[in-house]
Amino acid sequence: MSTSIRWQYTNGDVIACTEKLKVLNENLLEIRQVAQDALEDGLLIGCCEQQMREVFKGIVEKLVNPYSKSLPDNNVINKSPG
Repeated sequence: MSTSIRWQYTNGDVIACTEKLKVLNENLLEIRQVAQDALEDGLLIGCCEQQMREVFKGIVEKLVNPYSKSLPDNNVINKSPG
């Protein structure tokens, strides 16, 4: 899953550092496994799958960037990859 992600810095440059990529990809694998486990638990309990997916999306949307005051206002990719 995560090996196909082309991680980029905010200026659009590709992140090539092996250790940084390892951390990013391992974090995603952990998140995926926890989310998969939670989805399966919910389904076994009888929860609505669509509702669970909406709740997961809401959790991601509400994540807080604790570094927002120390990072530039334009902390988004500002050029197209490639």
